[in-house]
Amino acid sequence: MRLQSLIAAVLLCAAPIFAAPAFAHQGVHIENPYARTSGGIGGTGGIFLEIMNHADTDDRLIGVASDVAERVEMHTSTASEGGVMSMSAVPEGFPVAALQSHALKRGGDHIMLMGLHQKLKNGDVIHLTLTFEKAGEVKVDVPVDNARKPDAATAPMADMPGMDHGTMEAPAN
Repeated sequence: MRLQSLIAAVLLCAAPIFAAPAFAHQGVHIENPYARTSGGIGGTGGIFLEIMNHADTDDRLIGVASDVAERVEMHTSTASEGGVMSMSAVPEGFPVAALQSHALKRGGDHIMLMGLHQKLKNGDVIHLTLTFEKAGEVKVDVPVDNARKPDAATAPMADMPGMDHGTMEAPAN
């Protein structure tokens, strides 16, 4: 009888240890962040990552900030019927459904850096703050990886010639 009581006590005490991983990612979690930049001071760049929403309620990315650029905005890329790529700011942000993810990827939704304050090279780290409606602020360290190639299946038009991020204008309000 004592052995059963001892086993029960050990299991009861150990239960929170085994249950902890289930609570490890409540709310918003960021996966696989990286940035690509072009040009030096005054240049542009893009940040790509995957937002995982582990909460049981929808959320929305509503703000982005970093001190590496004059402007940091949420953008999306679209192709016209003729195949011409265009980019536009998305001031309302990106929805992230409950228990789902939203990929910010080349050729689609992404974060733009405009007016870089310094030349960023491979291995540099960009400190980024993401603001969500419900999750609040999430700080992310984003490594610069200018050599990273897009996944052809998920970003078929990611590196289209003629895409000049430097000519982007802020939306008129």
